[in-house]
Amino acid sequence: MTKYGITIFLISLLCFFTSFAQVSADCANAVPICYNTPVNGGTNGYGIDDFNGASISGCITQGSGTIETNSAWYKFKIGEIGQLGFNIGFDSNEDWDFALYRTNDCSSLGEPVRCNYFDNSDDSSYIGVGEDPTGLDNIQYDDWLDVEPGEEYLLMINNFSNNNSGFSIQFSGNIFVEFPNSALDCDIIDNLLGPPVIACDNETVILDATTTDALDYEWYLDAGAGFQLIPGENDPQLSIAVSGMYRVLVIRPLGNNLISETQVAYAPSPETFPLENETACLDGTAIDFNVKDAEALGSQSPLEFRVSYHDSFEDAFDGTNALSKEFIPLQEAQTIYVRTTSLENSMCFDASETFEVNGIELPFLDFDTEVFICGDEPVVTIGQRIPNSDFSYEWSSGQTSSLITVAEPGVYTLSVTNTQGLIQCITVRSVTVVFSSPPVISDITIEYEDDASNVVSVYVEEEGDFQYQIDNDIPQGNGVFNNLFPGEHTITVSDINGCGSDTRDIVVVGFPKFFTPNGDNVNDTWKVDGLSALDNPVITIYDRYGKLLYQIINDSSGWNGTLNGSLLPESDYWFKLSYTNSLGENTSASFINNHFTLKR
Repeated sequence: MTKYGITIFLISLLCFFTSFAQVSADCANAVPICYNTPVNGGTNGYGIDDFNGASISGCITQGSGTIETNSAWYKFKIGEIGQLGFNIGFDSNEDWDFALYRTNDCSSLGEPVRCNYFDNSDDSSYIGVGEDPTGLDNIQYDDWLDVEPGEEYLLMINNFSNNNSGFSIQFSGNIFVEFPNSALDCDIIDNLLGPPVIACDNETVILDATTTDALDYEWYLDAGAGFQLIPGENDPQLSIAVSGMYRVLVIRPLGNNLISETQVAYAPSPETFPLENETACLDGTAIDFNVKDAEALGSQSPLEFRVSYHDSFEDAFDGTNALSKEFIPLQEAQTIYVRTTSLENSMCFDASETFEVNGIELPFLDFDTEVFICGDEPVVTIGQRIPNSDFSYEWSSGQTSSLITVAEPGVYTLSVTNTQGLIQCITVRSVTVVFSSPPVISDITIEYEDDASNVVSVYVEEEGDFQYQIDNDIPQGNGVFNNLFPGEHTITVSDINGCGSDTRDIVVVGFPKFFTPNGDNVNDTWKVDGLSALDNPVITIYDRYGKLLYQIINDSSGWNGTLNGSLLPESDYWFKLSYTNSLGENTSASFINNHFTLKR
């Protein structure tokens, strides 16, 4: 975790004015706070035990002695409604804790509404409520506090380390944005000069000691060597130019003179230096704004100032909606508003500078990533059809045009570059070229298990990415069809890459593989089922030598195994089928040339 120590100026100031810093070790004498001003001070020892011997209060537990260890107490009253937080800044080598109580009664503190007690092993420089001003995810922060007018709070700050170089309190939250002068109720302040003041070094602070019956005023400054009279300053108001402890002596007629003291510390006002414009590809690559911090700060220390970046001047001025330091540009032109803020006082800032982020268009490619070359088309053109004259094109094969013609299968990669100055934005897209041949049906077999079941198998000359379809059914990935209905069917084999198709017509019928014409009235005749699905079907039966033996016309009763009244011997016999097709043509059924057996 990055270390942010208290500024050298603040540390030295605390060392000089330890005896005058407004710190109370007792709750009963809690130092009042109003306005959005830090309170600086160190702690040394503790006073009365405000917890009456208790060993724990919220997250704060008893060490040696009481709960309080080098404690400091403060009180404040809410003047408006809103969200409130605070930052307690200290040297990262020290270990500070806090507990916040919603009450003004020190004798009945109750449980704290916010409490944090860690050993600061990660060398944090802040604890508090809300958000760490350095932007870190700090476990030593509790949730924001939602407050309403009239609520009073007591804040105990505890030093649990042997080091004690002091601390600062800076209030935060939207209540101070909406109500910068009334977020805290200043009626709580009894001190004539009011609470300690921290201001920006380009501001003028006026201390007001106006008293109704005053005869004269004397002003003193302690800049480290004790209080010294400021010559010539006798007005009820004093304009402050330097940091220090200020004292006023109000001389009154009855001798009941008033003495009041307060501390004024100036926080450095930052200056934001001009920043160079940035150029980046609109490809999701981030611009590291951390690098821009050095430009904005110039010679100023990052330990004193924090740089943030915003979409609008309003956000930069208010210190809200900071952009990520890993900024990803999403448009071709964008103005970035820069805010440089004092870590010591967030009201000291400069939001006067901007710079431009120029996004370079990434070449857009939309051509197909897969192309198929059919066997009868030996070449194909691939790539970006409409080129951009501002871009350069280069293929993995060496060509420098947006389109190329190829005659070989493979993967071809196109790189397109948009060059702007020294920035190159590149889009890469690959296309796979695949050779594909149209299917050719080489054979179809029809196997009949019996007169009711069949298997149709389709064969092609060469393997490919094919799909097989029977009539208008859903295509399938293989060429086997089972149990087709009797009748005429159309088989189509198509290349799934659009590289042609082949079609064949078949006829499916049913017939027994054998018959036994022995007069027992069982399988005495051989006939073909399903002929009724065809127009004008004729079955022609042959012997093994091709001699015509019998014809079955339409759906006749079949063949009884005789020729001219004589019984034919046991043997295998063949048949062919002819019919009138859907075009009205007399044709022989393809792939029907089967045989059956006559048994006696």
